[in-house]
Amino acid sequence: MTMGASFRTIARLRLCSISSSSSLLNFTISNSKSQHALLLPIPIPIPIHISTSTIHAKPNSTPLFSNHNNAALSSVALRRFQSTLAVATHADLETDAYSAIEVALDSVVKIFTVSSGPNYFLPWQNKSQRESMGSGFVIHGKRILTNAHVVADHTFVLVRKHGSPTKYRAQVQAIGHECDLAILVVENEEFWEGVNPLELGEIPFLQEAVAVVGYPQGGDNISVTKGVVSRVEPTQYVHGATQLMAIQIDAAINPGNSGGPAIMAKKVVGVAFQNLSGAENIGYIIPVPVIKHFIAGVEESGKYVGFCSLGLSCQPTENIQLRNYFQMRKDMTGVLVSKINPLSDAHNILKKDDIILAFDGVPIANDGTVSFRNRERITFDHLVSMKKPNETAVIRVLRGGEEQEFSIILRPLEPLVPVHQFDKLPSYYIFAGLVFIPLTQPYLHEYGEDWYNTCPRRLCERALRELPKKAGEQLVILSQVLMDDVNAGYERLAEIQVKKINGVEIENLKHLCQLVEKNKEENVRFDLDDERVIVLNYEVAKIATSKILKRHRIPSAISIDLVDENQNS
Repeated sequence: MTMGASFRTIARLRLCSISSSSSLLNFTISNSKSQHALLLPIPIPIPIHISTSTIHAKPNSTPLFSNHNNAALSSVALRRFQSTLAVATHADLETDAYSAIEVALDSVVKIFTVSSGPNYFLPWQNKSQRESMGSGFVIHGKRILTNAHVVADHTFVLVRKHGSPTKYRAQVQAIGHECDLAILVVENEEFWEGVNPLELGEIPFLQEAVAVVGYPQGGDNISVTKGVVSRVEPTQYVHGATQLMAIQIDAAINPGNSGGPAIMAKKVVGVAFQNLSGAENIGYIIPVPVIKHFIAGVEESGKYVGFCSLGLSCQPTENIQLRNYFQMRKDMTGVLVSKINPLSDAHNILKKDDIILAFDGVPIANDGTVSFRNRERITFDHLVSMKKPNETAVIRVLRGGEEQEFSIILRPLEPLVPVHQFDKLPSYYIFAGLVFIPLTQPYLHEYGEDWYNTCPRRLCERALRELPKKAGEQLVILSQVLMDDVNAGYERLAEIQVKKINGVEIENLKHLCQLVEKNKEENVRFDLDDERVIVLNYEVAKIATSKILKRHRIPSAISIDLVDENQNS
């Protein structure tokens, strides 16, 4: 859901794995040598939630001060009360720390990753490999849970138990980049001797004490950091550029803590994954509902299934004149539908200017929030994201002054321009030195830290705002021209969208490749954005292609994924 979305936000959150290289991928992670983090501005092309403030109150709590007779406590009594509360809180933290150590020693592991990400400017080759470290912990089924960013673009993964000098080879069984979670398995049975899995608990309440266990920078042994829960609400997940529920704590989460458990009462209540740059002791953990959703999807289908979306962009209805215009009664609350994703089931059911009143019977407030626990509120997108793919939700709407109910099937939706491409080889096609690729945000990130301002403006706007019109659609661009006699004069036409081949509108890179390879005419014409045109003699261009590939040491004119698809077609 997008609620009054601004498509550009500056990410001040950073991931907390330790990197031994300064190579930057899509999002900057801390460098173990310089001990600082460079933070990228990260536009969110998918729904951006409006922020909501939570009321810091525990359930069934009684007022600390009463307005009855002699309501005001004396300053002496107040100081005594505050002192007692501080001592009690400190005692709770100490108890949780000892409990965390007790259960963590036989379950928390250190993860060593060697990774190599692709070069999107030169999609036929990878960047230099880098080494990084993170944390993880054992769960039931002889599996290790950690963060996705700890093992993203991995080529080799090792794990080591506490107190052991031996590192064991691990395999990534499943990985969900949107929720920043991954499951590892170790085939060597020796590793599992003496290992105890951790149990998952529930979402902690505000001000409850937690202990974060892991292997942060500054040492090689296990570490425990204490803190309390400050806030529970949807938060930007830096790695996957998504909005999901997260728990803010005041414990220090440093590089290397990523993937470690947050423990309360000997159970896991979250997974450490990022902190807030420029602030002291503000860290974030992934809550149990998100963890369970990820694990359940893997167990049911054998792979990561994603998080569902309604595919709607919604506007708050906090203005009374807006509510009156859409015939909302005084007892009605809801949000206004302003845009619908054509690939969603809602596209055939809901209409622009519908007012969504309730989701699965839960009333939606005018600011887009729903009741959460006791006196807390959370955006209703959380209810949507916790649905399993292909589950049905009942939506009550106000249309033309009349209330109606609809059943809508929910499923994960892919944006027109992918937000991330971890663990995938980039697609490309080269013809006569013209390099064609699908537009992705990782490609735009190659323009540097300030890529939002330095990358081609038109491509950036389309990447952040346009919706797909049909399944499988891609924005194909001419990324660069490898100079040769055959393409001389076309070198300035790089970084521009390709729209037609010989008058046929292209659907995606595979379609472009097929149109060029199966061309029967003497010339091939490329119609580009801004009414630009490229024309090449087909036979001359084919001969030139092999020479250009050899000159630039490019192994193939077509990426592996397109080779396989062409063979199947």
